[in-house]
Amino acid sequence: MKIDGRQTRSIWVEQDGASVGVIDQTVLPHRFATLRLASLDDAVRAIKTMQTRGAPLIGAVAAYGLWLALGADASDENLERAYAALLATRPTAINLKWALDEVMAAVRNRPRGERVAAAFRRAGEICDEDVAINQAIGRNGLRLIEEIAARKKGERVNVLTHCNAGWLATVDWGTATAPIYMAHDNGIPIHVFADETRPRNQGASLTAWELGRHGVAHTVIPDNMGGHLMQHGLVDIVFVGTDRVTAQGDVCNKIGTYLKALAARDNNVPFYVALPSPTIDFMVNDGVAEIPIEERAPDEVTLMTGKTKDGRIEAVQIVPDGSNAANYGFDVTPARLVTGLITERGVIEASRAALAKAFPERIERGAKSKVQA
Repeated sequence: MKIDGRQTRSIWVEQDGASVGVIDQTVLPHRFATLRLASLDDAVRAIKTMQTRGAPLIGAVAAYGLWLALGADASDENLERAYAALLATRPTAINLKWALDEVMAAVRNRPRGERVAAAFRRAGEICDEDVAINQAIGRNGLRLIEEIAARKKGERVNVLTHCNAGWLATVDWGTATAPIYMAHDNGIPIHVFADETRPRNQGASLTAWELGRHGVAHTVIPDNMGGHLMQHGLVDIVFVGTDRVTAQGDVCNKIGTYLKALAARDNNVPFYVALPSPTIDFMVNDGVAEIPIEERAPDEVTLMTGKTKDGRIEAVQIVPDGSNAANYGFDVTPARLVTGLITERGVIEASRAALAKAFPERIERGAKSKVQA
C-alpha cells in the first residue's frame, strides 16, 4: 500500500540480510518509525508489546523470528525453545501458530546446515502468500461494494469498520480494508466510519492513519455511535477482520465486534468478516466456549495516550485513583450474526459446511497436526 505515495509493506528484510524491519505501530499516528528485529528476543518483544500486531502480520513476524533464532543456533533444542517463546506471545490469534507450524514443517527434518535457509525461504513465502490472499479478498469484497454503488446510483458507499484490519495488520492490502482500497482506486465514491476501538484505539490511530495516507475519505467515531448511524441509514455495510474463525463459523475479533454485529442485525445492515484461510481453526467448534481470550494490562484502559498542543506525546490517567479496570482483548460473534465470510476463494456462508467445502485441505492439515501433537 502507499504511505504518501510510496509503496510500502508492513514487514521487510533489511539490507544486511540478517534482520527484518517492521513499522512500530505503538507510535502511530503521531510519528512514523520502524524497528529492526535482529534476534528471537526482538521478535518476541515486538509481538508482546504490540509494536507489531494484527493476526496475519504477527504470523509473518513469528515466522521470521524462527529464522532469526536458527541463525544463532540451529539445534533441535533451540528450535523448540524459540517455537514455544513465540507461541506464548499472543494466545488468541491462530495465524501465529499456523505460521510457526509452517516454518517448523519446513525445517524440522533438515540437517542443521540447511535450516536457516529453509526457514528464511518459508517465511518469505508466507509473506508473499499473505499479499496474494489479501488481494483476492479485496477482489471478492469489491463486488459487494460495487453492488451497493449500483443501487445507490453514484452516491457514496458508507462502510463501518472496527479495530484495524488494514495493511498495517497484514503484510499488505489488509483484509477488511482490501475491498475498500480497491473500490477507492477504481473511482467508486466510498467513505469509511472508523470505530476508535477503545482501549488501544487501533481504529482512531491506525485505520484512520492508513486510510488518510491512501486518500480514502473517512470519519473516526466513538465505538458507541455505530448503532445510531445504522438506525438512521448512514451505514451501507460493515466490514471487520478476525483473529480466529471456528469450524462452525464463529468469529473472534477485537472486543466490541459482537456489539456491532448485534446492531447490524437489528437494522438489517449486512455484516461481513474478511479473513485469510490461515485464520480458520478447524480444531475449534464453539468460539465462546473454546477460544482463549487474551486479557491485557489494565493500564491500557486507565491511561490514554495522545499528542498535546505543543506536540508532546503524553499518557494521562482518565480514571480515579484506585479504580480497577478490566481489559479483555477480544469477543466472539456467533456465526448466526455474520452475513458472510469474505475469503480468498469467494464470499461464503458462515457455516461448517461452507467452510469445509471451500477449504478441505485445512481440515486435513488440522487433523494431521492434532495427531502429531
